[in-house]
Amino acid sequence: MKDNNLTSNEVSKTNDKKNSRIKEAINNPIEILHYIITRKPFRLLNDRTYLKILYRLKMGEKLNLDNPKTFDEKLQWLKLYNRKPEYTKLVDKYEVKEYISDKIGKEYIVPTIGIYDKFDDIDFKKLPNKFVIKCTHDSGGNVICRNKDNFDIESAKIKINKCLKNNYYYSGREWPYKNVKPRILIEKYMENDNSYELNDYKLYCFNGKVGFTLVCTGRYTREHTTETFFDENWNVLPFTEGNHLKDTSTKKPKNFDKMLEFSSKLSKGIPHVRIDWYEVKGKLYFGEITFFTESGFEKFQPEEWAYKFGDMIDLTLIKDQIKKNKE
Repeated sequence: MKDNNLTSNEVSKTNDKKNSRIKEAINNPIEILHYIITRKPFRLLNDRTYLKILYRLKMGEKLNLDNPKTFDEKLQWLKLYNRKPEYTKLVDKYEVKEYISDKIGKEYIVPTIGIYDKFDDIDFKKLPNKFVIKCTHDSGGNVICRNKDNFDIESAKIKINKCLKNNYYYSGREWPYKNVKPRILIEKYMENDNSYELNDYKLYCFNGKVGFTLVCTGRYTREHTTETFFDENWNVLPFTEGNHLKDTSTKKPKNFDKMLEFSSKLSKGIPHVRIDWYEVKGKLYFGEITFFTESGFEKFQPEEWAYKFGDMIDLTLIKDQIKKNKE
């Protein structure tokens, strides 16, 4: 799954992009069908049927749930069969902080300023000059304030209230999000001394082993963003997931060994999960836990890597549990 952090002044630009995508969709029957199937009436479809239809639309291929092979096919399978109650806490942006604190230490948690049920409960006079507003239950419900003097509270309210009404589970049937309580989380705005946007370090983990790291740069402040994959020795890997620019000059973070160590610990016993990190002024901070990157609808290029990383997801971990529960 991807974030969509916006300052309130950037909301109008985002709306323009949405309008542009709508125009493109009008000329693309597949996009029209995708839009239709994600509407409320189709929530009545069971998850298996819904995912088969959506996978065909998004990937242009039949979804093989009986014998999944690729990375994305296995993510769809895990949506249906890897449903541990504790996962709900792990995707809750507020509740997961307690979990991470217990596992690796509270010093790796981004400081919380406040947690609210309603936007109108926020007293902006008491907030610092810079802060980040998030919704606890979805992806994309974020607004960044870099200067409270020109912060558009009304635009932020519209965006956050819209996100509060959304149950993120229904769009891609990512089960962990289904029962997360919608709330508003305000966190400390994290920045380096150079004021450059923080890099996202996303470690793809497979039952306690880190397979590769995705580094995202310039996602919200630059005209061109980059997404580059590295192995555990910080060698650039020869593939992309989707159509993204690479930045092979990205330097290994100071805390990369800690990222590897903690990600391995946090992912133990889970067939696949992505653990995200930030490095701020030389210090490591936890970002989030994601079970289904891009909801399992992003093609690897070249395609062979979809199978290579699909091989790293061992479904027998879950199949054995299912078999045991039936006995």
